[in-house]
Amino acid sequence: MPSTHKKVVVRKHDRDSIHGHVAPANFIVDGKLELLNTSGQVVAIELGDIKAVYFVREFGEVEPVGRKTFTTRPRTEGLWVRLRFKDNDGMEGLMPNDLTQNPDEGYLVNPPDPRSNTQRIFIPRSALSSLTVLAVIGAGRKKKTAAPELQVSMFDDSVPQ
Repeated sequence: MPSTHKKVVVRKHDRDSIHGHVAPANFIVDGKLELLNTSGQVVAIELGDIKAVYFVREFGEVEPVGRKTFTTRPRTEGLWVRLRFKDNDGMEGLMPNDLTQNPDEGYLVNPPDPRSNTQRIFIPRSALSSLTVLAVIGAGRKKKTAAPELQVSMFDDSVPQ
């Protein structure tokens, strides 16, 4: 049964990490990330201090993201983007085509490896030096079907019955 709070690992610019839970619908309040840490205290972290928020399946992995780039062109619909952080770190990901689905404070990105521990990443705008759209991946186009040719008559209409 899914919980109303999602597990996250918050990676700060100073390489410090904080584990906790956030409400997925409204985890940003007044320019701060509202987090329930593992000891049960609500902590507000300034978005300017955060490099990325990793929504994870389980706590415990030292590095939340294994593979940072796609090995081939992604097949899922969305914007294939390359993100460059202010510390010159970089990664690729998929964002929804509808940018109104992203919060004003940052971007929600799906990582290159869907089977990894990280399911989604929130990256504050303040953590990025650039964001480049590599491709717009849309739904596959339907092939045009040729106009059906007229059916050839199997019987001659002139034959009396």
